[in-house]
Order: sequence, then structure tokens, then C-alpha cells
Amino acid sequence: MLDAIQRRWRGLALALALTAAPLGFGAAAFAQDAAPAAAAAAEATPAAEATQETTAEESAAPGGVAAAGGEEAASEPAAPAPDKGDTTWMLISTVLVLLMIIPGLALFYGGLVRSKNMLSVLMQVSTVTAIGMIAWVFWGYSLAFTDGGGLNSFIGGFSKAFLNGVTVTSNVETFSNGVVIPELVFVAFQMTFACITAALVLGAVAERIKFSAVVAFAVLWPLLSYYPMAHMVWWWAGATSAFGQTAEELAGGAGLIWAQGALDFAGGTVVHINAGVAALVACLILGPREGYRREPMPPHSLTLTLVGAGLLWVGWFGFNAGSNLESNGYAALAMINTLVATAAAGLSWVAVEWITRKRASMLGLASGLIAGLVAVTPAAGFAGPVGAIVLGLIVSPICVVFCSTIKTALKYDDSLDAFGIHAVGGIVGAIATGILVNPALGGAGVVDFTNGSSGYDAGFQIMAQVKAVLIAVTWSAVASAVVFLLIKFTLGLRVSRDTEEEGLDIVEHGERAYHV
Repeated sequence: MLDAIQRRWRGLALALALTAAPLGFGAAAFAQDAAPAAAAAAEATPAAEATQETTAEESAAPGGVAAAGGEEAASEPAAPAPDKGDTTWMLISTVLVLLMIIPGLALFYGGLVRSKNMLSVLMQVSTVTAIGMIAWVFWGYSLAFTDGGGLNSFIGGFSKAFLNGVTVTSNVETFSNGVVIPELVFVAFQMTFACITAALVLGAVAERIKFSAVVAFAVLWPLLSYYPMAHMVWWWAGATSAFGQTAEELAGGAGLIWAQGALDFAGGTVVHINAGVAALVACLILGPREGYRREPMPPHSLTLTLVGAGLLWVGWFGFNAGSNLESNGYAALAMINTLVATAAAGLSWVAVEWITRKRASMLGLASGLIAGLVAVTPAAGFAGPVGAIVLGLIVSPICVVFCSTIKTALKYDDSLDAFGIHAVGGIVGAIATGILVNPALGGAGVVDFTNGSSGYDAGFQIMAQVKAVLIAVTWSAVASAVVFLLIKFTLGLRVSRDTEEEGLDIVEHGERAYHV
């Protein structure tokens, strides 16, 4: 049994080490040091602690000397202090992810709908984001990034509800031994992830969902789907505390998917599969738009869609490279992968259209760029640049099939292809991560934090990725069905036929996006 668990731990590729995404920071640093000294491991914070806190007195005391009573703290090493460079990078990354949502995603989605519904999309995306921020402070952060006791495999607890205990002096350890960032920065960074995940779902229900239903969704869906998924994938004891623990102990204190050895650098499962599957469930329960498949429903402004796609791409550097939590070489790896995978996917989508339809479209290019960004998200800090290019070239043709052939055959109205790009692209990226992390293919490899060694087991890692995908798909499907059915039979999900015909802008909001 222990051998199996140790194999599972060795499969925790850089997700534990190098730069795995915004992982839980249960107590310790997510170290990137392959073999830190035994003394450093002995100085690690206890595994039960979620953060390091430095009091004002300790901060004022000169190196290693306690302020209280003037006694020397020779036996108590000084707690690590945040590096200004790392802190600055994380502040910038947080703002970049916000840029992805408002105005990036809002404009990308808004340009794809008919002009009579443009303002409603802007309003929906912005409102979901605002609600997500407040909910994150009140209960979301605690449910995602604290110990959940008997339910710890699936969800956190309420020990940090309303940011209890989070102060200007509390720190979160990163992926390197002895490196920390302010906890408030981590809270803000992770807040933006929760916001964009819920906002992505709106693409499948655009042009027909009630605004009141959107508000209810923004509160309920993260409770049942996002917070548990973030906890299952990104919560663990921490890399510094890993040294000195057994593989069994580490797995026992981690979220379900993390404990199984799956890798997710920046949210392939947590964000994209989660949102994409929810989008499919939502559009199936809501039903198609009036006139769907009987009348044309072209995007009203591909210009705005490309502007939105560009803002998403720029913001995605905060999303992916920021998930390293430090400004170092692994952030650079995530950055270059975010460049080249996206470019390859955009070209790949254009090539497929050119070959099959004899013309290349702007919509196709924009869709391909997003597909590449989605696919590289879980692999950003694990794959090598050439592997990222291959991933980008592969993902677009697969997404094209789901966004056209399969959607047409099954007749579901995923209005803006949230499922076809985010769920499908996320699944491709998540499974490919288990392959591209292989050092023989230019990947970063897998680090075993119990002893500092590194290695790669292809069969184990790929299977861990597949299991993570299956769990994410199942969990999101069930949770989303519960949320949307609850809203449908209480508040109601859908606007009236007359409202849909006239447009949600003027009926739901009393305004128009354009006056001509």
C-alpha cells in the first residue's frame, strides 16, 4: 500500500514543486528546490498551519532577536519575509486576471451575440464578477484553502470565513523553500480565478437567461462546484512540510485530486473543465434560443470579439505565469508556453477552416487563440516550449469538431461554444500535461518532495490525469444540474419569448448598447 502511495506522490509533478497552479498552501512552501538541506526542512512550519504570521514586534526586531523581553531567539529562526519582487509580480498578475474578465471576457462574449443582447452580456459578466469577489471574502477563500476536517478530501472549512486571521502580516508560502508572499495577495489572486470561472459559464446561456437567474447562479454554483474543485485540486500540506512526512501522511491531508497525483498548473480542471461542463448542463436545461437552427444568428461585432480575445491573451499571462506565485524561471516557462501554444492553436484553427471551408475566418482565429490558452493552462509550468506548440496544434482541430459537427448532430445550443472550447480544450490539456511533463520530451519533470528526487512514470501520470478529468467532469455535471434545476423551479431560468425577441438589453436592463 505504501509503495502505491509513494508512486502516487512521485506522480505529483511540479504541481507540488515547481510551479503548480495556485495550489493550496496548507502550511508550507511549495518548494522548487530539488534537494533542500535537512536543516531547512527541520525549520519548516508545522503542516497544520495554513500561513506564516509575523507580528509587528517580530518584524521590528533585528535579525533573530525577539522583541519581547529582549531575549535572543537563537532557537527560533526568523520567519521568512516576502520578497518585494515576488509580491510585485503577484500584484500585477492579479490585475491581469481581472483584465481577462472585465473587459476581456465581457467584450469577447459580447461581440459574439446579436446587438440587441450586447449590453446584457456585459452586465451579466460584470455582475457575476462583483458577486464572486464578495462571496470569496465571506466564505469562498476559506472553503477552498483551509482544512476541511472529515470532509477535507472534498472541501475546506470555515476557519477563515470573512478572512478571519488574514492580516497584513500573515504570509503564504510559495513553491520554493523559505519563500513567502503576503496572504492578502494570494487571497486576491485566487479571487479572480473564482470570478472568471463562473463568468465563463455564461457563454452557453447568452441571449435567453434571466438576470435574476444569473445572480442566483453567481452565489450558488461556486458553493457546490468551484470551491470544492479548487480544494480537491490545489489543497495540500505544502512542500516545506513535505520533508519529514511520509507519502501516506501527505496524501491523507490533501484534496482528493491532488492526493491522486494529478497535475494542474493553473486551472485546467478547476477552471476550464469545471466551467465548460457546467455550460453544457446549463444550455441543456435552459433549452435553445428562439429560432436556433432556423434563422441566422451571426456575431454582431467580430471587431469587439478580437479586442476581447487580445485582452484575454494579455491577461492570461497573469493567469498562467502568476500561478507560479514567484517571479523566477518557472514563471518565464509558463509565459513562453502561453505565447507559443496560443499562437499554434490560432494558426491550427485557421488551417482547419482553410482546408475544409476554403476560407479562413476571423472568428476561427479568435476561437483558436482561446482554445490554445485553455489547453496550455494545466501544462504551462510543466511542458517545454516545443511541447506547448504541439499541444496548441492538436487542440484546435479537436475543438473545431465539437463546436461544429458534434454540436450540430446533438442539436444543443451552446451559444458561444463555452463547452466546445473550455471543457474540450481543458480535457485535452489536462491529459496532455501527463505526457508533456516528461523530461525526455522537454518537460520539467516530476519531483518527489519526501526525498528531493525527481523522475517520471508515464503510465501512472497519464492515468492520474485521466482520473482527475473524470472526477472534474462528474462533479461539475452533478453540481451544475442541482444548481440550474433549483433556479429553474424557483426563480425561473429563462426570459419570455417576447423578451427574447425584443432583446434582453432593453427589456431586462432598460438600456441599449447602441443608439443608431
